[in-house]
Amino acid sequence: MGQKTAARRVLVAQSYFLTFDRKLEQAGQPVPPLGSVICAAVLRDRGFEVSFFDAMVATSESDCAALMDRVRPAALVIFEDNFNYLSKMCLARMREAAATMIGMARERGIEVIVAGSDASDDPRFFLDAGALAVAKGEGELTVAEWLSADPGSRFAVPGVVTVADGGDLRAAPPRPPIRDLDSLPSPAWDLIDLEAYRRVWMDRHGRFSLPLATSRGCPFHCNWCAKPIWGQRHNTQSPSRAAREVRTLKGLGATHVNILDDIFGLKPGWTGAFAAELRALDAALPFKCLSRADLLSESSIDALVKAGCEMVWIGAESGSQAILDAMEKGATVEAIRTAAGELRRRGVKVGFFIQFGYPGETHGDIEATIRLIEDLLPDDIGISVSYPLPGTRFHQRVRHEMGERRHWRDSNDLAMLFEGLHGTRYYRWLHTYTHARFRLARSLRAAEGGAIRRLVRIVRYGSLRAIAKVALALTSRDRLRIRPWSPELSRGAAATPFLDPAGPGEA
Repeated sequence: MGQKTAARRVLVAQSYFLTFDRKLEQAGQPVPPLGSVICAAVLRDRGFEVSFFDAMVATSESDCAALMDRVRPAALVIFEDNFNYLSKMCLARMREAAATMIGMARERGIEVIVAGSDASDDPRFFLDAGALAVAKGEGELTVAEWLSADPGSRFAVPGVVTVADGGDLRAAPPRPPIRDLDSLPSPAWDLIDLEAYRRVWMDRHGRFSLPLATSRGCPFHCNWCAKPIWGQRHNTQSPSRAAREVRTLKGLGATHVNILDDIFGLKPGWTGAFAAELRALDAALPFKCLSRADLLSESSIDALVKAGCEMVWIGAESGSQAILDAMEKGATVEAIRTAAGELRRRGVKVGFFIQFGYPGETHGDIEATIRLIEDLLPDDIGISVSYPLPGTRFHQRVRHEMGERRHWRDSNDLAMLFEGLHGTRYYRWLHTYTHARFRLARSLRAAEGGAIRRLVRIVRYGSLRAIAKVALALTSRDRLRIRPWSPELSRGAAATPFLDPAGPGEA
């Protein structure tokens, strides 16, 4: 009996260490690995004795080794959180951490299976590091079946990739995504040190946010967006199941919900039914979610408001229609403007995801993007540069321009991995400059509305100093000649471009 119990003892882990990503650590918004604790719940339902290693709140890989020594598992499952968009980016520091954890497990005679975006895209890396198998695509059921199978038949488990005797990769037939998401158990929140998360959130933000996923996948065709797990499919929980999950989070002490769906409320009528279920359970909490501008009609926004939506992040990407068309985004700049205005009118905050450096982008396109930001003044922005993710049409287009480097080191890297209009240094400065312009424009808009005290407070905390510093640094390096912001420019008046290239940037 003891040997049988030991054989069923599994350590589930993930390798996204917040301490290795300084930008996100400073933001003070740690997100528990939702996908990983769902996998842990699936394994526990299958009769496994499950422990959990949460790299998000750990200090280093050695913490995982110490836990291995304490619980002595038969298997280590490195299951990356597929709802964390950074997992799709396959950050170099995190894949190094995964390789280190695999090596530590093998030194202890522990077998390893890995699942996640990076492993699905590049199984060879993890197999060469010592993993016995990779669960490609949606991994919960694949991992559970692989752990339960006899060693001689494991290679045939659908979704599994292994190494054949000759060293070549051997892939079993793919496993289709799970259509009935209600059939999955609730996340194993008891395996997570939620108090560690709560302390950070309350100290930094005065609220406690926990994640929720009500759907999986995205059916749209943006050519830069990687979909190694769910492909083009989109499956959704029932509104009643999603509402019960919110009630659970509320019972755990959450005062805010971070909905991680690629596209929230895509199914017609779903959000309204979700709002009704929340009311019936007295479970509503303020939440933020992601959507597309062309999906945010008056009726859909009304349903979001009834459900408790506090903020919607829109993948705006660019203020240039030419770039949106090149991305095959399927949306328009006018739709972005309309959606932002409708959300604001209903008291919902707006966030924009912005992407610079897409092939074919000109200085005029960059100017149009910054003008869009200053015209609409969203409540927050997230800026990146175009990142060639394996499996995308964008990656196929630029891979011949890529050198040996294939991954960012961390989320603040912003390296250009292909030959863009300018090099990495230019886009890093553009990132800082755009943020500074955004903060200054919001400050001046507040002053126009009579909020002088707010303006003084923001200036005191460095918005004007930041933009002055960036402007001086850029012009002193002959990178850009910068036209200062003015209310007239913010309102879209014709003006001399404020980003006037003085020469190509350097990598």
